[in-house]
Amino acid sequence: MNLVQSLRLALRGLNANKMRTALTMLGIVIGVAVVILVVAIGQGATKSVTDAVNSLGTNLLSIRPGRPRVRITAAVTQNASGNATASGSPNRLTLDDARVIGRSFPETILAVAPMVNSNIQIRLNGKDATSSLLGSTPDYLFVNNAMMKSGRMFLAYEGDGAQKVCVVGTAVADKLLGDAKGDLTGQTILLNRQSFLILGMLAPKGSGAFGQNQDDVVLMPIQTAMRRVMNTNHLNMLAVRCKSPEAMPLAQQQISNLLRSRHHTRPPYPDNDDFQVMSQTELMERQQSVTGTMTTLLSAVAVISLVVGGIGIMNIMLVSVTERTREIGIRKAVGANPRDIMMQFLIESSIMSLLGGL
Repeated sequence: MNLVQSLRLALRGLNANKMRTALTMLGIVIGVAVVILVVAIGQGATKSVTDAVNSLGTNLLSIRPGRPRVRITAAVTQNASGNATASGSPNRLTLDDARVIGRSFPETILAVAPMVNSNIQIRLNGKDATSSLLGSTPDYLFVNNAMMKSGRMFLAYEGDGAQKVCVVGTAVADKLLGDAKGDLTGQTILLNRQSFLILGMLAPKGSGAFGQNQDDVVLMPIQTAMRRVMNTNHLNMLAVRCKSPEAMPLAQQQISNLLRSRHHTRPPYPDNDDFQVMSQTELMERQQSVTGTMTTLLSAVAVISLVVGGIGIMNIMLVSVTERTREIGIRKAVGANPRDIMMQFLIESSIMSLLGGL
């Protein structure tokens, strides 16, 4: 018996038991569907992380204050203002740090946007809500790939004078007007019981790398935020836009050396640094490690599903052999050898696997 005849017999056998064939294929269908779903989830999660990180800005370095991992309390140094501080104690980022970084490395750095942030109560026409306060400079738009939807960004002189002006995101309009497409430009809102003029609306950006809503923000000059709202002299973060991806490692090293000098940080480095300089690549790797773990776990489920589907076909074909002993006996009586009979059942199981996969 040749292969074509075995194929015809296998198709007849499957056609004669349509329900059994369909139920046997179901295990493979589910297994393959799970595999496709896992691949889609993995690729979608990776793209989501990439888009979220890129939405923060391109060629971006983020500098945050942090405590040194090595504490050196014996040595005492003089800081820039002449005050004695214990070496190894945590320093904080200041506006002077941002200004010095911005003008010191023009060959690698395009712009620096210092930032302070907090939660804030907002009020308009008797309607109250809570939003995120973000204080920064006009360079915020360039550094973070942000755009204006309407109106204008505040200018440098408005920041120098700590004027009560701001721009807001679309989520703020949604909270206060009930319409994300509403325009608050030109209106006056109360921020912590202080009146601020809205100069414009930020274009929507969606969720950030850590899941935060980047559109739920009230952006104002950093001097205004620090003096009039938050009453602080320290920054939460510095965002640095580099000239190119290739310039980022050098810029990272230059910034680290400068801050160590300004903060009088003692070796060992980087364990004794009182700041953290993180690139987009590092942030993306951290986020993707989480999605990679999730994808691995889901892949294990997919493999189990496929194995279960394969075992299901094996069991059904074994039962099928038991049920079809008369058919097998007749075939042997007319001259079929064990190889021909085995070929028929193998072809049947292969067809079911292929159809289930398709």
